[in-house]
Amino acid sequence: MESSDALMARFLALHPRTIDLSLGRIQRLLAALGHPERRLPPVIHVAGTNGKGSTIATMRAILEAGGLAAHVYTSPHLVRFHERIRLGRVGGGRFVAEDRLAEAFARCEAANGGEPITVFEITTAAALLLFAECPADVLLLEVGLGGRVDATNVIDTPAAAVVTPIGRDHAEYLGDTVEAVATEKAGIFKRGCPAVIAPQDYAEADRVLCARAEAVRAGPVLVGNQDFSVHEERGRLVYQDEDGLLDLPRPRLAGRHQIVNAGTAIAALRAAGFGDLGTAAYETGLTQVDWPGRLQRLSRGRLAGLMPAGAELWLDGGHNVDGGRILAAAMADLQERGDAPLVLVTGLLGTKDAEGFLRNFVGLARFVVAVPIGSQIAARPAEEVAAIAASVGLAAETAPSIEAALVALENRAWERPPRVLICGSLYLAGAVLTANGTPPT
Repeated sequence: MESSDALMARFLALHPRTIDLSLGRIQRLLAALGHPERRLPPVIHVAGTNGKGSTIATMRAILEAGGLAAHVYTSPHLVRFHERIRLGRVGGGRFVAEDRLAEAFARCEAANGGEPITVFEITTAAALLLFAECPADVLLLEVGLGGRVDATNVIDTPAAAVVTPIGRDHAEYLGDTVEAVATEKAGIFKRGCPAVIAPQDYAEADRVLCARAEAVRAGPVLVGNQDFSVHEERGRLVYQDEDGLLDLPRPRLAGRHQIVNAGTAIAALRAAGFGDLGTAAYETGLTQVDWPGRLQRLSRGRLAGLMPAGAELWLDGGHNVDGGRILAAAMADLQERGDAPLVLVTGLLGTKDAEGFLRNFVGLARFVVAVPIGSQIAARPAEEVAAIAASVGLAAETAPSIEAALVALENRAWERPPRVLICGSLYLAGAVLTANGTPPT
């Protein structure tokens, strides 16, 4: 059988555009495959600008701690495509094996019959085919881009539709205002199906999401800070809704934003009918949740070994303005707990607001080292990133690679061991995990 990579290479020729938001092509293919989207376990559908992956990772950890099998579909991947499809089983799911993925790709290619379709659409169809044919208790389904016309929006009656915090990103596809983005994300709400709206950073997003949920008669509609709340108190996570209060451990994932993501995950599970898992499942899930490339501490591996003695190495794939704000806040929290000079090692794509992202770190980062993202033709040259950093008031320099940047840091004189944050792109995060020898599992 051909490899999944060989099949994927052929998929690239099926449509002239990488992204062409529409539902017609995937609906046609799913019909040819016998409608696997109608044979799925209960689906929790998740859209949003930031926090989708962390919210899904938290739900998965809680569900698995409760003894359930959870399928998971996320994007993009960091190292291998197989990361996007996790097949659930009791005791913990696993990334799809190469033989099963290649077979599903081949079946989708045959059923598609050479018709135009984007890579995301045909691979989403393959994922749904795999999920339909492998028993599980639930499917955690992440939107790829937007929501209303995203290829995942073929689920007629989700167990719950969830929207995490919304910000500005992908303006060329979703619009350049928060209201426009929120309208696209709210497209996953369905009549008679629970809708969960995370606490939002922008009031206009809240208004649009609530209005859309009401317009389609979703229900019940659970709004963060109204129908459920979550906060940190004395190092614990306190969640409350109409069913009562949960006093739980703080999530294993770093950053104050993970409190909101964990609360949204709990609300979603309860709304979708998984509220009887028991406190122990929530406690275990929160302490074991893992989401690579998102404020991840790299304490071992080849790159970690290049660091100055006593230094910290952190990795985050955040790349938009709001993601940068959240990341800067997390770094500020770490600074309060242990003073250390912060250094950013950064690579950014040309499609992202580099100035807006980097401005979040003014007054916080000692300096920026800009590096190339070798595998991406859309990446900004390191010299351009350094110039943008300098323009917003950050001292900046360049390095030809991540390895060179870290070696140069080791050769500096430090008054205290530095805290190094590699950030700016999920593609960069994937390259770092590969070079470090610690890919997602």
